[in-house]
Amino acid sequence: MNIPVVRTITALRAKMAAWRRESLTVALVPTMGALHAGHLVLVQEGLQRADRVVVSVFVNPTQFGPQEDFAHYPRVETLDREQLANIGASLLFAPPVTEMYPAGFATTITVTGVSEGLCGTFRPAYFTGVATVVTKLLLQSLPDMALFGEKDYQQLQVIRRLVQDLDIPVSIISVPTVREFDGLALSSRNAYLSPEERRRAMTLYQVLREVSIAVAAGVQADMATDRARVRVLDAGFNHIDYLEVRDADTLTPLKGHVRRPARVLAAAWLGRTRLIDNVPIPPRSDVSSMDSKANSA
Repeated sequence: MNIPVVRTITALRAKMAAWRRESLTVALVPTMGALHAGHLVLVQEGLQRADRVVVSVFVNPTQFGPQEDFAHYPRVETLDREQLANIGASLLFAPPVTEMYPAGFATTITVTGVSEGLCGTFRPAYFTGVATVVTKLLLQSLPDMALFGEKDYQQLQVIRRLVQDLDIPVSIISVPTVREFDGLALSSRNAYLSPEERRRAMTLYQVLREVSIAVAAGVQADMATDRARVRVLDAGFNHIDYLEVRDADTLTPLKGHVRRPARVLAAAWLGRTRLIDNVPIPPRSDVSSMDSKANSA
């Protein structure tokens, strides 16, 4: 079983136009390849929501910093194609760098606010690169919807903001993080972990869950995250870039008691691997209401 592959914007648009003439709906799943089960869940969700699903595989150089792993990022297109064909994806868009950034390319997209702090502090070029390439992919294909995982939560909020601000007629669909059996969020970079690092890696999710439960129960956010940082370092992580509680929509930092939807987000280094993760924190009023119902039962 094969999946059709196009490598030019012209060919992509021709395929989209043909589907439009058939009144078919289209979902886009942007990826950098090295597909894992998390990516495939996005494709499967797209297949539930649309008639056709396009998956892009493009290792975007503009979102990597000078000392980051662009040259070594896994590229396994043959395996990606097999996986996509097996689950019924409709089309693979795999452009070369020269197609996405031809000679003379001089435009970038910058999203302020939600891109600041967190990964925006430690990877200063990252969100401009993401915003630019996602804008291009959306305009090249003009799908009805595009699907993104919640693991990269700050990225998700950046994309939502740019779509809203630029009036791009695409619905952004978020899909919960897909995890290993022990809670580790799936990521192509998990392949960098040694067996011992992999054993320790699950602690990050466990700690974030502890913070979520504590803050929802009324513990002040800064107190919960202070304890969490100690736990992560004690588990053998080398360094923590951030571990914070933020507003779920605006990503504004939250301290003290949290009474509205929030996320606890973290990025931490284990050996040479940078792991990121986040979990939701329900409003404290929801927890209080649940406690009251339980007590009256």
